[in-house]
Amino acid sequence: MTHAELFGEGVNLMFSGMGFVMIFLFILIYAIKWMSLLINRYFPEPIVAPIPPKPAATIPQAADDIERLRPVIAAAIAHHRKKQGL
Repeated sequence: MTHAELFGEGVNLMFSGMGFVMIFLFILIYAIKWMSLLINRYFPEPIVAPIPPKPAATIPQAADDIERLRPVIAAAIAHHRKKQGL
């Protein structure tokens, strides 16, 4: 066989292989679509009633959190400064 014939056979084999892969992928896509339709038809999602919102408990305000954390922050800064020798 000459180099041209070998090259032609290689190209032929490449396109045949890519064609089979492409056909397989198309079949796979349609099979998945068909199975999805069957599942949704015979096993539909149950309809769930919406859960009524619970009454909100007393939510602490952000200002209350800051006031509670102020001494902690001050103590942390003092400890850091003392440790650094400032």
